[in-house]
Amino acid sequence: MCPEHLDWPIVRYASIGSGNYATMVAMMAVVVILSSIGASKGVVFGPVITDGAFFLFPLAYILGDMITEIYGPRAAKRAIITGFVASIASVLIYAVVIALPGFTDDYGTAHQQALELALGPVWQIVLASMVGYAGGQTTNSLIMWTGKRRHSEKRLYQRLASSTGAGEAVDTILFCTIAAPVIGITTVNQWLSYTFFGYLWKILVQFALMPITGHVIGWVKKKEPSYWQHEPAA
Repeated sequence: MCPEHLDWPIVRYASIGSGNYATMVAMMAVVVILSSIGASKGVVFGPVITDGAFFLFPLAYILGDMITEIYGPRAAKRAIITGFVASIASVLIYAVVIALPGFTDDYGTAHQQALELALGPVWQIVLASMVGYAGGQTTNSLIMWTGKRRHSEKRLYQRLASSTGAGEAVDTILFCTIAAPVIGITTVNQWLSYTFFGYLWKILVQFALMPITGHVIGWVKKKEPSYWQHEPAA
């Protein structure tokens, strides 16, 4: 170990072999897939422009924070990749469903057109989601990991707050820029509204739920024997 590392606090992570980790990853993948479908619909609340996934996507970052804090950056990277694979698989499945021959009566034709309209553009939303998610979650995980390296079990809420602000900013700008044309946003003012209110909503949700997030993280740590038995990270 290098001399400059001697004063670093002990950093612990739990083993990913537990059911808790698998449950979190599954929940994250489900949120990402559903968000890709919901985000293909533009939503308007007075002057506020958003999309149909505005109430879902913050959950992905809350889960990302929890995974990074409890299981470490490598486990978080694996969870992000799992979300990517699930999103790509969903797009391929939608394409197959749309391509399959259906009934040719009026109802069957209308149903086919509805599927094409609803699920056809999802691949573009998935692309936007993947680019934004990669940038945002990488930033989020890095800040969480760096903060824990410095402070170990201390200052959890500080790193939750800082990682939320930075990660969501990167994600929202990238996602909104790529997804805007898909949901019908055509002007700069609409893009600014979409991006600003999207970012504001996400961080408000995560900040409001931060006490719950912190308590859940503490509870999972207590339920993970490997968290306290695992060899501390160097």
